[in-house]
Amino acid sequence: IPLYAGCSAMVPVVFAITTKGIPLGTSLAFLMAVAGLSLPEALMLKKVMSLRLLLLFFGIVAFGIIIVGYLFNLLGV
Repeated sequence: IPLYAGCSAMVPVVFAITTKGIPLGTSLAFLMAVAGLSLPEALMLKKVMSLRLLLLFFGIVAFGIIIVGYLFNLLGV
């Protein structure tokens, strides 16, 4: 998600969309994506990682976020 915001700034947004009926897994995945897949993080990591390693890192993080979101939705937590 190309949204630059701190994780703590997104907690009220996640709370609001969860109370409106969006499943908790989806909200949690959104919150984790804001924290873990940010453009500033990519720019900082680009200085110490090759492009291939950076893409692999973001791919693994995105895959993990998707899995966690689906699991929370399936468990109905």
